[in-house]
Amino acid sequence: MASSTAETIGAHEDSFDVEAFIDRRKIGAREIAMLAVCSVVLFIDGFDMYFFGKILPAIAHGLDAKPADMDVVIFWTYVGMAVGAFLMPPLADKIGRRPVLGLCALGFGLLSILGAHAQTVGQMAVLRGISGIFFSAMLPIGLALLSEMTPRKWRAGFMAIALVFFSAGNMGSGVIAAWLLDIYGWQIGFWVGGVLGFVAVPLLFLIPESLAFRTRRNPNDAKIFSTVRAMDAAAPLHAGQTFRYGRAKPAERGLGPLALLQKPYFLQTILLWVACFIALGNIALLANWMATFFQELGGIPIQKFAVSAMISFIGGATGTLVMGFLMDRINPYWLIAGFFLVEAVALFLLGQVPFSSGIFLVALIVWNFTQVGGQTGINNLATLSYPPEMRSSGIGWAGGWGRISGIVLAPFAGAAALRMMLPLETIMMIIAAAAVLVAVLIVALGIFAPALGPKMARKD
Repeated sequence: MASSTAETIGAHEDSFDVEAFIDRRKIGAREIAMLAVCSVVLFIDGFDMYFFGKILPAIAHGLDAKPADMDVVIFWTYVGMAVGAFLMPPLADKIGRRPVLGLCALGFGLLSILGAHAQTVGQMAVLRGISGIFFSAMLPIGLALLSEMTPRKWRAGFMAIALVFFSAGNMGSGVIAAWLLDIYGWQIGFWVGGVLGFVAVPLLFLIPESLAFRTRRNPNDAKIFSTVRAMDAAAPLHAGQTFRYGRAKPAERGLGPLALLQKPYFLQTILLWVACFIALGNIALLANWMATFFQELGGIPIQKFAVSAMISFIGGATGTLVMGFLMDRINPYWLIAGFFLVEAVALFLLGQVPFSSGIFLVALIVWNFTQVGGQTGINNLATLSYPPEMRSSGIGWAGGWGRISGIVLAPFAGAAALRMMLPLETIMMIIAAAAVLVAVLIVALGIFAPALGPKMARKD
C-alpha cells in the first residue's frame, strides 16, 4: 500500500503535486502548443519593440523633424516600458498570465495603429509612451507562462526557442526598413505592428492558464482539476482533490513583488537588477540609434545597414539556442560572462573596420550571437530563480530596471553623440566597455549569490 502511494504522481496528504505532474510529462501536443503560442507572442513583441529604431530617420523625416529630435519619443517610450515592466508582471502574478498577455496585445495593437496617424513628434511620443506600457510586459509574462507549463528538463531549451522567435521579430522588423519602407512609407511599421497585436489575442485561447499560478493562488481551484484531466486523462485525481506546487512554502502575503528584496533573494535580486540596467541599457541604445549612428556618422544608408542586420540575425538565433543548450550543462555564470566579454570585442571591432569588409559582417553576427545569447542567459536566470508567486515579477522587475536605463541612456546619450558628432569609433568603444562591466557583475552574482543554487553554481 505504501509503495503504491509513493508511486502515485504528486500524492501527498491527499493533495496532488502539480509541479511533479508537469515535470514527469513527456513532450506532447499540449507542450508543443504552449511553446508555439508563447513563441508567436514573443515574435510579435520583438517586432513591435524594435521596428521603430530601424526606421527612425524615415519617421523623423515624415514628421518634419531631425533624427536627433526623436530623443523625446525614445524617452517616453522607455518611460512607458519601465511603467509596464513594474506594473504588468505583478498584475500577472495576481490575476493570471493569459488575461494580462491578452490585455497587453490589445493595448499595443491599438496604439500602434494610432501611431501610423501621428502628425507631430509630440503625438508620436505620447502614443509610443503609452504603447510601451503594454509591449514591455509581453516577454517576462510569456516566459513565466512557458516555464511553468514545461517539464523541468526541457524548460531552458523551450525558453531559448521562444526567445529565438523574439529575435526573429526583431529581424522581421528589418524587412520593413530594407524593402517596404520606400514603397509604403514609415507608417507601414505601425500598421504591421498593430495587426500583429490583434493576432496574438485569439491564440491565447488555445492554451491553458499556468497551473503553477492557479495552484499557488488557490489550491482548491476547480479549474486545476479540469486542466490536469485535459492534459492527462489517466492522472490519479478524485472529486474534491486539493493541489499543491512542489514542497514550496506558501507565498508571503502582502509583500507582492517586494518579496524579491527579502531573504534569501536580496543579493541576487540587486545584482540582477544592476546587470539588467547596464545590459538592457546597451540594447536600448543600439536598438534605437545604431542604424542612425552608421547613417549619420558612417555614411551607410539605413536600407543597406538593415540588410546586414537581418543577416546577423543568424547570430542572434544561434546565440539564444546555444545559451539554452549550455545553461543546463555548464556553470551558467561563467558562460554568460564569457558571452558579454566576446560581445565587447565585437562592438569594438564594429567601430574600427569598414562597413564593406567581411570582418564587419562577422563582427555584426558575433555581436548579435553574444548580445542576444547573453541576455537570454540573464532572462533565464531571472525566470528560473524565483518561485511561481513572484516569477513574473522577478523577470519583469529586472527588465524594468533595464527600461529605466533606457530612459536615462537611450534617448539622450544617442542624441548627444549625434549632436556632438562623436567619432563612431569612440561611441562603439564606450558601448563595448559597458558589456565588460555586465560580465563582471554576472561573475559576482555566481560567486556571492548563485540564483540557481549551489548544485548548478558548482558546475564547471
